[in-house]
Amino acid sequence: MTKDPSKQNTSGNVENDDTLTTRQGHPVTNNQNIRTVGNRGPATLENYDFIEKISHFDREKVPERIVHARGAGAHGYFETYGTVGEDPVSKYTRAKVFQDKGKQTPVFVRFSTVVHGMHSPETVRDPRGFAVKFYTEDGNWDLVGNNIKIFFIRDAMKFPDMIHAFRPDPVTNIQDSERFFDFCSNSPESFHMVTFIYSPWGIPANYRMMQGSGVNTYRWVNSAGEAVLVKYHWEPKQGIKNLTMKEAEEIQGKNFNHATQDLYDSIEKGDYPEWELFVQIMSDDEHPELDFDPLDDTKLWPEDQFPWLPVGKMVLNKNPENYFNEVEQASFGTGVLVDGLDFSDDKMLQGRTFSYSDTQRYRVGANYLQLPINAAKKRVATNQEGGQLRYENDKAPGQNPHVNYEPSVLGGLKEAEQNGSDHTPQVEGKLVRESIDRNNNTKQAGETYRMFKDWEKDELISNLVGDLSECDQRIQDKMIALAEKADEEYGRRLREGLEKASKMMDKDGTSQNPLGAKDAEKAPEEAVEKGHDAEPY
Repeated sequence: MTKDPSKQNTSGNVENDDTLTTRQGHPVTNNQNIRTVGNRGPATLENYDFIEKISHFDREKVPERIVHARGAGAHGYFETYGTVGEDPVSKYTRAKVFQDKGKQTPVFVRFSTVVHGMHSPETVRDPRGFAVKFYTEDGNWDLVGNNIKIFFIRDAMKFPDMIHAFRPDPVTNIQDSERFFDFCSNSPESFHMVTFIYSPWGIPANYRMMQGSGVNTYRWVNSAGEAVLVKYHWEPKQGIKNLTMKEAEEIQGKNFNHATQDLYDSIEKGDYPEWELFVQIMSDDEHPELDFDPLDDTKLWPEDQFPWLPVGKMVLNKNPENYFNEVEQASFGTGVLVDGLDFSDDKMLQGRTFSYSDTQRYRVGANYLQLPINAAKKRVATNQEGGQLRYENDKAPGQNPHVNYEPSVLGGLKEAEQNGSDHTPQVEGKLVRESIDRNNNTKQAGETYRMFKDWEKDELISNLVGDLSECDQRIQDKMIALAEKADEEYGRRLREGLEKASKMMDKDGTSQNPLGAKDAEKAPEEAVEKGHDAEPY
């Protein structure tokens, strides 16, 4: 590279476009050695280049997400059809992102596992996160969901307990299926989700070939302020593929980053993954004709009664340029909605809406929304001040810099003019701490079991028996009772499988295994037996 004399400073250092510098902009002339007294040391304290480098290195990670720590992501766009089935979308929502057929909105998507840490295998039996950030003309909209269309619980009060039970034991730091089933057997609303997770649906083959769902119930609001309940569903154009436990173990033995690599390689090759977005729509009332509450996220809405209506498609066509900056710092929240999209009274949704944005302020910082991956792709003007690592001044052109409050007549920010009418539902009732009516915890689990193909049923029973056989008898009995209530065959096969397993019980067996893993407790002993002796050096 030709040296630019204009960039030669008075100390004789020559700096070019590819010259290494400190964050202060100082050219680094020696990046191999710290400054010492003689070449053997000791070192001196004024090693600024080294101190800046090592102290930043010591801080280059932010706290892991409590859940969804292991993830991959990509950029793309959402293209709206401008319709909901055969109706114009404006009949149901005034959200601009869905208007005008063919309009494209930039998106960033983060896929993830849920329970384990940032470098855990992508073959674990676990739900998968499916979070989409739409950079709309009205500001950001986050659609934060999972691959499975339901959830373990219906009340946010139980969420920390659920995650504690599913995460590794606080003493051994090993996941324990007895802890998992202890929680689930005493939370019968979880049985439908357990049926999915212990089937092949609990291990998607990769991120490109899995469904996505908003899971929670939301509202759409039109210009007249009229609202409907809505569920979101992403369907992969690549088809859907799941893995058996044996297949997952074989893949994990070769590559525990296989899903991240699959997504990255596909986009690099130009084989861009696509999903079609469907919605189910329901009138916003209690629907006493149903045997479940439409706000219960442990339930599916029957497709024959509430058909899937296509509203658009999503294409992912660009990989991140830097994993940490984009995938790790990407921050989502269920409360991030735009005009025309609204919350429902779903108790899980309302609990998540506080928790998700709160955890990002703790994890990434008070000004996480100023980071490029999280920032809206439109003008932003706020009266917010300060906070750690604030580097932009969210002020409007011509705004009086002395006025950081509202209202004001001295040149401050003003409220927007609203065109659409507010949705103003009537809310009335006593303040209580009660579960919703129409729990019906097992009916849909039975319907799901009967929907499974024979090989999926076999895999489900095998996986459940493998883990439950190591659990307390009281837990086994509760899980059998739930299965029997869901479906006679389901319950019978689970009972017979556990009875057979008890006769062949390995006295050295343990529930301290990854969910569904067979004979995982034998791995430490096998490592000793198969390890090759070596002499000290």
